[in-house]
Amino acid sequence: MPAIVQKQPFIVPTTDGKRIEEHFGLASLYGGAFSIAHMVAPPGWSEPFQTPAFDEVTILISGRKQIETEEGLVVLQPGETLLIPRGTRVRYSNPFEEPADYWSVCIPAFSPETVQREDD
Repeated sequence: MPAIVQKQPFIVPTTDGKRIEEHFGLASLYGGAFSIAHMVAPPGWSEPFQTPAFDEVTILISGRKQIETEEGLVVLQPGETLLIPRGTRVRYSNPFEEPADYWSVCIPAFSPETVQREDD
């Protein structure tokens, strides 16, 4: 298989101010083995708890990102990487004053059906 250069990531429509650019995955190129997206979560952003059916790695570039699990609270700092194993109940947020700029890798690929978000 030849190398694939992504020149136009899929911009995921959102209603919460978060910017999501999927470079590879179900909505863009290469399919469902994995997904990788660049995201920017604005100050004050949060989403409901979820229990994804995929492993998710977050690589924080700048800002901070708060992660809540049953084990406790983690505040990810720039340059840090976090793995949330599939089946973990988790909630992501940015309660801070600066945007959180990060990359997310999901294995297998993210899908709205497998993220399993709880109702607000």
